[in-house]
Amino acid sequence: MAFSRAVAPATPVGPHALTAAMVGIGMNFAAPAAEDANIENTLLFASIEAMEHDDLRVLALLVTWFGVHGAWVNADRLTRLVAAQPSARVGAIWAALAGSQSSDRRLARLARFRTGSRIDLLRAGTDFHVKRHGEDARFAGSGLRVPANVVRDRPADVLSPAELARRHRAYRYRVMIGPSYRADMWAAFEHDRTLSAAALARKTYGSFATAWHVRRDVALVASPRRR
Repeated sequence: MAFSRAVAPATPVGPHALTAAMVGIGMNFAAPAAEDANIENTLLFASIEAMEHDDLRVLALLVTWFGVHGAWVNADRLTRLVAAQPSARVGAIWAALAGSQSSDRRLARLARFRTGSRIDLLRAGTDFHVKRHGEDARFAGSGLRVPANVVRDRPADVLSPAELARRHRAYRYRVMIGPSYRADMWAAFEHDRTLSAAALARKTYGSFATAWHVRRDVALVASPRRR
């Protein structure tokens, strides 16, 4: 049977699983953490919860997390996931977050999800809050209109890169060799050497060829040295 590459997770996670995954990637909820939660899956489902279900607490953590850890996101996969979403509100938050890190050219394709007209974060009362407090400077010029004092920004709400690297295996490998499918495969295969190339590729949403090369390279590194 030919290998079929997956891009998106098979099923969305429930609210409790999402909370655990968010804690697992370094967002500070008072809940147990999921071990080595997939970073892009978690970010996507968090953005859906924030924008489609109007969860401002989740949105605040997502915005703060991306500001701290955006450099280690697999931009290619995140872009593919967002592109598959029908929600203009989900696209708007990712376009806005990409725009806030315009110096990172990997995120340029995410910025294209901006809609023609601006979208109000609040489904009601945006005009009132903007007139009273102005707009949130983090979203200035973006396709998302966010009143100031609505989305909290507290760096202590997320782990630092050093702390997250100690706790999350794939994140640590991304720091070492770059935010890529290859980094995730190294992390997954170091954890479970029984994974075949196909299983490794499916687990990390990457290609069979990359998984095959990672298995080969890990074996080379692990081979005993000759004296």
